[in-house]
Amino acid sequence: MRDIRLGDDIDDYCVRCKRIMNHNVVSVLNGKPAKVRCRTCHSDHDYRNEQAPPPKVDPRKAALFNEVLKKVDPSEAAAVEDVPELEMEAADTEPEEAEAAAAAVPVEVEAPKPKRGRGRPKK
Repeated sequence: MRDIRLGDDIDDYCVRCKRIMNHNVVSVLNGKPAKVRCRTCHSDHDYRNEQAPPPKVDPRKAALFNEVLKKVDPSEAAAVEDVPELEMEAADTEPEEAEAAAAAVPVEVEAPKPKRGRGRPKK
């Protein structure tokens, strides 16, 4: 394989495009590309050896999240989700009474708001 020279085309991870794209070598240091320019978005950045940067995870947030998860008891959460209140009320009454109670509750429907456009209204 030949040495890398200025202007050569190589593949690298672009920090702006967030993909592996074609790049031109802008600077060379010790026979290896030091800086490259994306041929798609024309941004210059350090050569990354075709590897995406690691995800940014705040260690304080991760520790706090893990602490909250340790306090949560999965058996209690499952017991609460199994018995919703509405099903218990409907089970206690007759089917006809449940239908009458459901019909007695008025359902409010909001009228759609007119769209506001720019400029003068159309005739």
